[in-house]
Amino acid sequence: MAAAQSGRGTGAVRDRSFMQKPFMRKSLSHSAFSPGLPQTASAWRARRARAGLAAREPGRDLPRPTPRLIWTPSFRIGATVVALLLAIAIAAPLLAPFAPEQVGAGTPLQPPSALHLFGTDPLGRDLYSRVLHGTRLALAMAAGGVLLAAAIGVPLGLCAGFYGRRVDYLLSRLAEVWMAFPGLLLALIIVARLGPSLTNTALALGIVGVPSYFRLARNATLSAKQQPYIEAAHALGLSSRRILLRHILPNTAPSLIVLASMRMGMLLLAGGGLSFIGLGAQPPLPEWGALLAAGRDYMDSAPWLALYPGLFLTITVIAFNLLGDGLRDALDPMQRGER
Repeated sequence: MAAAQSGRGTGAVRDRSFMQKPFMRKSLSHSAFSPGLPQTASAWRARRARAGLAAREPGRDLPRPTPRLIWTPSFRIGATVVALLLAIAIAAPLLAPFAPEQVGAGTPLQPPSALHLFGTDPLGRDLYSRVLHGTRLALAMAAGGVLLAAAIGVPLGLCAGFYGRRVDYLLSRLAEVWMAFPGLLLALIIVARLGPSLTNTALALGIVGVPSYFRLARNATLSAKQQPYIEAAHALGLSSRRILLRHILPNTAPSLIVLASMRMGMLLLAGGGLSFIGLGAQPPLPEWGALLAAGRDYMDSAPWLALYPGLFLTITVIAFNLLGDGLRDALDPMQRGER
């Protein structure tokens, strides 16, 4: 009994001494540790400082993840080259020493020199200036095709995956019929019907690419529709349009961005091929495929006519493929889980 009473007495003395410590007395008396009381950031820092603690905001010391996107070699190389090409496309009038259609800027079929870095064509036009201006035409054509395909395919895929049943069945069967035609053949038919031009080439390539965006958006919507936050949105009475635009579409954006970057390289090749056979950009537009077509008759006497446009086209396609690989590695959840 005496030992127990002495133990309780010792514990009581220890508790009183614990409460008499100035730090703990201030900590327990202040409302900075009362989670239910509203307080401003400045008041919160002042109370923390008076309590003897560092005025650090919540989460300030948490480790921040290193952005893997920047350190991916494929992304760094692809993004650097694409950014350089965009800068060339924007500043082409400033970088080019001659106008792209200026005839007689130099001696016809002149080899590369200090004045004409890429040489001249049979009409004496500066090939360097034409290739730089062709960067703008090639990127505009590919970007136009990607935007058109996404503008048509993504809304149809969202509607098919969200509403299901008859809507999904009808749109899915239409997409299957669409994909039954070979893509390049369908583009050839469209351009031949509308007439050869750079605008019609972008239109044809955009129409051909619609099923890819449709299938991706539909599959992503079917997967997201089963998530608890979508069921909660339905329970709250949100409209279907708001659920699609505010909750489902943002979650499909990473996959759509990756697909768009990969499709840019494919459209550059397809558009260059159509221009090469005379169904794309028409002379005197300096599109890369058209420049390749103009230089194929001079492969022995003036190989630079096809070398530099082909080199720019190859580098651009590789850059967009590397950019797409880097974006996929960074934005794909499965890839993040493996690393």
